[in-house]
Amino acid sequence: MKSDKSNQYSSPVGAIFTGIGDLFKQSGDKLDLKDLPSLDGKRVLITGASSGLGLATALEMAKRGAEVIMAVRSGIPGKGEEVKRKSGSARVEMIRIDLTKLGALKEFVAEVREKFGLVDILVCNAAMVAKKGRVVKEGLDEMFVVNYFAKFLLAKELEKAELLNYKGPQLPRIIFVASESHRNPKAFEWEKFGTFEPYGIKQSVAMYGYYKLLLVTMANELSRRINHDGKVKASVFALCPGPVNSNIAREAPKLFHPLLKLVFGIFFRSPKKACGPVIYMAASKELEGTSGSYMFLMQKKEMDDKATDPGNGKHLWELSEKLEKQILN
Repeated sequence: MKSDKSNQYSSPVGAIFTGIGDLFKQSGDKLDLKDLPSLDGKRVLITGASSGLGLATALEMAKRGAEVIMAVRSGIPGKGEEVKRKSGSARVEMIRIDLTKLGALKEFVAEVREKFGLVDILVCNAAMVAKKGRVVKEGLDEMFVVNYFAKFLLAKELEKAELLNYKGPQLPRIIFVASESHRNPKAFEWEKFGTFEPYGIKQSVAMYGYYKLLLVTMANELSRRINHDGKVKASVFALCPGPVNSNIAREAPKLFHPLLKLVFGIFFRSPKKACGPVIYMAASKELEGTSGSYMFLMQKKEMDDKATDPGNGKHLWELSEKLEKQILN
């Protein structure tokens, strides 16, 4: 299936109107959360859980009985106390993580092991849209790091440290919060992988979509590598929650903040409603023993062909491991 989103996410304004249009095109949520099993006994690690979709996901997971670990850059301990109070659950913990600090990811995984132990469900949610290209310590683009590369490293480190709970009654699940904008790029730019090129606000949304393409491509390759012998050992899923009324556009020019607040408030989904597909993928019995599913809003959908192509996945993984060795070893 060829991309049907070409150029629709190439600018901030285009992305907003495309998101609104997608919501109106939907004929209603197709999958129901009412009959999902509880998450009692499950330990869930959620990145970017101090606001927006991540915070709403943490709250809903706690309400459903999960032990929730909120991995955040800020909001400690206030956001965790908020989730405890609203959910009525005391099984909520917080741990600090800054995805721009790539050298600290191993220490983060070691801290998870020491404080909490095995993880049943990993939700890689943290994301950002920058107003311009910025470099992190290693010389990489900050959006590339937060939206793709740190998630590659985190998933790999958790697997390497044997922190995914393969001994539980259900298979471990890894859920990547992606975007329909992954369909927008026409092709991979392999020769530029890991290199920084300056860009401004007009290009930032297009870059966001490109990094989401990398993310869903990696998710498919991760599934192939974990489940390499034909038997599903861990479920790897990806989803687009649709346009969410969150603070992801906080770096937009201040002149536009009142307008964005109005548009987001009227047309975009609340985080509480938007976290539905995350909850479904975490708890659904229907998905047990499967891997590779993608959801848009509450409907199953095929990913863009570029993301599911095994050749692209293999090449991306090799480039990512090469970059990892260059900057971390």
